[in-house]
Amino acid sequence: MIKDTVFLNNLPNKPGIYQMLGADDQILYVGKARDLKKRVTSYFSSKEKDLKTSYLLKAAVRIEITITHTEHEALLLECFLIKEHQPHYNVLLRDDKSYPYILITDDKPYPRITFYRGLKKGKGLYFGPYPNATAVRETLHIIQKVFHLRSCDNRFFSSRKRPCLHYQIGLCSGSCTGLISEKEYQENISHAILFLKGKSQLIIHELEKKMAQAANALNFEFAAKVRDQIQILEEIQAKQYISTEQKNADIIGLVLEAGVACIHLLSIREGRLLGSRSYFPKVPMGASEHEIVSAFIGQHYLGCEDIPHKIIVGEDIEDKLFLEETLKIKIIKPFRGERRKWLEMAESNAKQSVASYLIQKTNVEARLQALQKALSLQIIPNRMECFDISHTHGEETVASCVVFNQEGPVKSDYRRFNISNITPGDDLAAMRQVLERRFKRIQEEGKPLPDLVFIDGGKLQLKAAKSVLEELHIKEILLVGISKGEGRKPGLETLHFLNRSPLHLSSDSIALHFIQQIRDEAHRFAITGHRLRRDKKRRTSILESIPGIGAKRRRALIRHFGGLQALRAASIEQILEVPHMTRGLAEQVHESLASFPKLRLTE
Repeated sequence: MIKDTVFLNNLPNKPGIYQMLGADDQILYVGKARDLKKRVTSYFSSKEKDLKTSYLLKAAVRIEITITHTEHEALLLECFLIKEHQPHYNVLLRDDKSYPYILITDDKPYPRITFYRGLKKGKGLYFGPYPNATAVRETLHIIQKVFHLRSCDNRFFSSRKRPCLHYQIGLCSGSCTGLISEKEYQENISHAILFLKGKSQLIIHELEKKMAQAANALNFEFAAKVRDQIQILEEIQAKQYISTEQKNADIIGLVLEAGVACIHLLSIREGRLLGSRSYFPKVPMGASEHEIVSAFIGQHYLGCEDIPHKIIVGEDIEDKLFLEETLKIKIIKPFRGERRKWLEMAESNAKQSVASYLIQKTNVEARLQALQKALSLQIIPNRMECFDISHTHGEETVASCVVFNQEGPVKSDYRRFNISNITPGDDLAAMRQVLERRFKRIQEEGKPLPDLVFIDGGKLQLKAAKSVLEELHIKEILLVGISKGEGRKPGLETLHFLNRSPLHLSSDSIALHFIQQIRDEAHRFAITGHRLRRDKKRRTSILESIPGIGAKRRRALIRHFGGLQALRAASIEQILEVPHMTRGLAEQVHESLASFPKLRLTE
């Protein structure tokens, strides 16, 4: 985009929205601002731009602005335009479903309780919105089990001459045939409303009084029935009540993996975990985590009837004050305590949702087809393997091999290899060793070879892999190297081949996302094995490796010198002062400690 100084100088210092348009007048990006002049001119400052902004400025040819009266109007207009035009460089929350509610109708004399989704047109009490339909159905089942309210429609209700199956299994009071009085049913309705408002303790107190009255009147059958209600409510309260500090809060956990962004939302109302839901927004290349969370908050809560007092996030949001003032909320990034545990739970759920999304059969099929097209393969690969190396400054090198087929990851075929007898930090030697061991084993056992092998690395790693396969007379495998791009940012990877030019896939390519998924899985598997091996080694005293130094002598040495650092600095004569030490052992200890790297000294 060419910098238009006249345009920038005449921008107003007022709230509004700005639209960046491409050559064909297509809207590329929509942004909001409390001060249009400051926000728009910031794009043309000398400050280094992130990847997404750089690409956006290259593609945009002009900017249009719309001034609004207030910041709230700017946020409203931004969200409307994003949903209407779905610009390529905006984070898009793809969620057109209305939220589910619980509805208690105003039908007389026996109101019903039911699942409801849509505009609130009918009369009655609406509770929600709930984060998902499962949370609604679980809550409805609890209410029917405890308070025995009817859920059938009016036509079914009016035509009954005997109670239905719900009455037989204890989920209804049989109001259709008059088996419960209007007064008692209305009491149950009142208790159900209190329960939905999170006031279970108040209901329990009322039921305890009711039980005592029934017991005093020698109505033990009714007293036992009320007692059972109390027990169920106490069990539910113990499971659902999670916080004494916060009544209403939403927790937003974000995970970015293999080209997929997942936001997991936990909803807490009146101190109870109401439910959770995962969202998969469309994310442009180079979008930062704080930008994704900020876009989600704006698009999700604008116009929402149930906005919590506080929103817990894991990112520092640039327009935090803007969102707080507009939506009348408090955005908090916790570092410790109960809120931090909530955030970790949300992030853990987001990670699990991404994993489930990635292994869905339809999703894997689409990625395989995209991979076939991107790599110009004649057929869809049936078996793929990816190799990665992990170490810390050459220490305890571990290689991994992960396997994918046409159904996704084949975890039973994953393998780790402890690499030895190489120069520490020599990744090429490590790659040669793991490939040689892997494919020799396959040949010896007569197992099928993979169609496609990914190597985490560039040309050098690819040539090392080629030399190993040639030595083993294996020619039918396609080798692909994956090197990271500038700043190791996802979406900038380069694919290397032996007999063709390198390939750069677009950051939104499904094929690239699949390759990232496989590569990241190999990296995760390698680094987990490396850390286990490294930590085990560091927990082991180096004294244990010295012949003749048993448990008693080790304890005596550590007790005498106070630690390995002091022992390492000691002379042979000083070591001889330790009880039960001989000169030969002292010399051996001194020599072993002197040659051992400081990095690996542990007690």
